[in-house]
Amino acid sequence: MKKIIKRNIINLCILLYFEFSLGLLLYDVYARETIFSIVIYSIFSSLIITFLTTIFPCKVNKILNYVIYFVLSFWFSLQFTFKSSIKTFFTISLFKISDQAVGFIGEFFYIILKNLYGIIIFFLPFILLIVFRKKIDYEVEKEGRLYLISYLVIAPLVYFGYTYYLNYRDNSTISLYDLYYNTDNIPLSIQRLGLLPSTGLDVYRSVFGFEEKIIKVEYEEEDNEEEIFSYGDNKLNLKLDSNLSSVVKEYIENNQGTKKNKYTSIFEDKNLIFIVAESFSTIGVNEELTPTLYKLTNSGFIFENFYVPYYLSTIGGEFSAVTGIYPDTSTLSTWRSGNNSFPFGLSNVFENKGYNTYAYHNHSGYFQDRYKYLKSIGFDNFKACYMGLDINCDMWPESDVEMIEKTYGEYINSDKPFLAYYMTVSGHLEYNFSGNSIASKNRSLVDNLPYSDSAKAYLATQIELDRSLKLLIDKLEENNILEDTVIVLLADHYPYGLTLDEMNELSSYERDGLFEINHNSLIIWNENLNTIRVSKVGMPTDVIPTVYNLFGIDYDSRLYVGNDLLSTADGLVILGNRSWITDNGKYSSVDNTYSGIEDTGYVDKINSIVANKIAFSKSIISTDGYKYISVE
Repeated sequence: MKKIIKRNIINLCILLYFEFSLGLLLYDVYARETIFSIVIYSIFSSLIITFLTTIFPCKVNKILNYVIYFVLSFWFSLQFTFKSSIKTFFTISLFKISDQAVGFIGEFFYIILKNLYGIIIFFLPFILLIVFRKKIDYEVEKEGRLYLISYLVIAPLVYFGYTYYLNYRDNSTISLYDLYYNTDNIPLSIQRLGLLPSTGLDVYRSVFGFEEKIIKVEYEEEDNEEEIFSYGDNKLNLKLDSNLSSVVKEYIENNQGTKKNKYTSIFEDKNLIFIVAESFSTIGVNEELTPTLYKLTNSGFIFENFYVPYYLSTIGGEFSAVTGIYPDTSTLSTWRSGNNSFPFGLSNVFENKGYNTYAYHNHSGYFQDRYKYLKSIGFDNFKACYMGLDINCDMWPESDVEMIEKTYGEYINSDKPFLAYYMTVSGHLEYNFSGNSIASKNRSLVDNLPYSDSAKAYLATQIELDRSLKLLIDKLEENNILEDTVIVLLADHYPYGLTLDEMNELSSYERDGLFEINHNSLIIWNENLNTIRVSKVGMPTDVIPTVYNLFGIDYDSRLYVGNDLLSTADGLVILGNRSWITDNGKYSSVDNTYSGIEDTGYVDKINSIVANKIAFSKSIISTDGYKYISVE
């Protein structure tokens, strides 16, 4: 019996070692409630492991012990590596789009080497198990096995105690209770509950499914005293099919939508060049090095509080930019299949308005199935590397300048207004001068700058983007259509290939690792547009509604997560872990803290709005919801 108790204590200590090592390596904060959650669940888990590794004959116990310790070491090291490199935890839903993580094999090996210290830390228990294998006795006497039967009673009681602890806690939005029972955000659950309970949640929800509900929110009437005219609502007479998900239906019915405004239709019938720029950030804008980017970010509409949260690398950022919907790993695999209906998608709505549409990407069009999902929003003539785009595709990353050179002629003399969509790649990590062809190409322009090599290499990649924009503007001007063209540019995510310290080398102010690391620029520019400053906070999901309103497209604002940034609707930024920023303040879901204008119930209200937007986004994709919505 003492032998079993000793083994149980060792297993418990190892589990706590794993959990707290992960937290200490990755988190800035470790709340007391998280510590209790980890300890209680680790006691439950240690009982299960001890039972499984002592109930069988000696040889089987030994094999199981090795397998369990290896799996735990691998799982924790995998989570550490993913969070350190691609800024999210590995989940079952992420596995379905795992080529995002390993699509660039050179980076894969670099990531392993970069995070080797963490991998060693998490494999240490397994290594010690091998080293001291001869000192471990796996044989359990008959009396001991009878004692083990009691574990079948003790383990469920401990688990009951764990659920009681969660129920005893505050059950408001983003509480431990809420994360365990109501909210599907496994990466946040890992930080708040611990990896082991979150893994259990992930497996359970993947097998049995999980759908978040719409929370009733009491909205205040908009104050339009500053408006001279009533411009009307951005709403259509929608017909909702009976097969439409109840979540989507409730979201639409409870959504106020936005109103038209004095900027509605100011760009009607103008050409649109819509660019999602790889790893673009305001920190890469420099009046001398990137004069065109400097010009575009400091004239036209200037969105002073625009944020581009990190949503699973490029695919998540591009999804939010071109759909106006919040991205999630559980739905991105569905999105990339290209089987969803998107009658209100970017290309579809402009084609319906009489535009010719084009789409380009200067990397493989097959990667992440971009050729499929862009077709689903209407881009039937998409060109990319190995898909009709005649540029040098044997370099990494490929050149934005070459892409513009080879494509502008296809639409510059269009017989109708045109929409040209670009997904760039020159700004891609890794930021060095040995493996990044674009950084090497422009190295001489940054070599003498007083920054680290990584920061200089990043700036070098942004010079390529700047040159491509200069070329594009020059060609539009040569063909006398610059005045009739609008350029929209936003990032897919911040340059996560840089550390926070390296980003702050280039930043004009000190950025933190949760909120301000995502602060960025949104470019909406036309040569004849006066400078208009917009202080409202915004995010990529707001871009599609804003563009539709500016171009006079009839759309229903209730069908998107984002809002027109020029409307009277309140600004909202939703981060990947359900932290948020509004015009009133900032909320961190990690430690459940809010800083800003005090308002009783304000945090719960915004948390409910965030939950509803995410629930809608998941359901509209997973159930192909747009298929069941039509305009009467």
